[in-house]
Amino acid sequence: MADKKYESLKIENIVASGSVAGSIDLVAFSQKVENCELNKKRFPGAVYRIKDPKIASLIFSSGKIVLTGIRTHQALTDGLAVIMKSLQEAGVETLKKPNVAVTNMVCSYDLGKYINLNKVAITLNVENIEYEPEQFPGLVYRIKDPRIVVLIFSSGKIILTGGRNLEDIRKGLDLLEQKLESIR
Repeated sequence: MADKKYESLKIENIVASGSVAGSIDLVAFSQKVENCELNKKRFPGAVYRIKDPKIASLIFSSGKIVLTGIRTHQALTDGLAVIMKSLQEAGVETLKKPNVAVTNMVCSYDLGKYINLNKVAITLNVENIEYEPEQFPGLVYRIKDPRIVVLIFSSGKIILTGGRNLEDIRKGLDLLEQKLESIR
């Protein structure tokens, strides 16, 4: 992210999901692998945490997986390799190539200026804005294309979620900044 404009844009979390095997015996896997919890009464999948890179994965008997807590695309690649190796070492017949893709990114950004949320809510007055300061201190702005949800706080700090890549996040950010400039 060498672009000065996006200097304060920071990935907070990447969620990825997909398939890693045709099926998985979760009881056998959770018994053979450290840091793997299985409590079928509470949750239908195994929770497998790896330390480096720090990722939490939900592994299901269907062979599907959800990965969360990821901070970079490299960490996703590295973490998925660690998980695949653990599955294989535990005797799971994995797919030759895991079919896993990013499903959501959560990023933070600092606009660097105070935002009058009442003015934004009144001026934009569109159905894709929710602002109830008694319930939540931020304004929720839903962008349709790309599908991004932005939480805007009066401090100028924002959270962007829903994008599948940084390009979507940046487009959403640009759109938001255009809307805010039009209010001045």
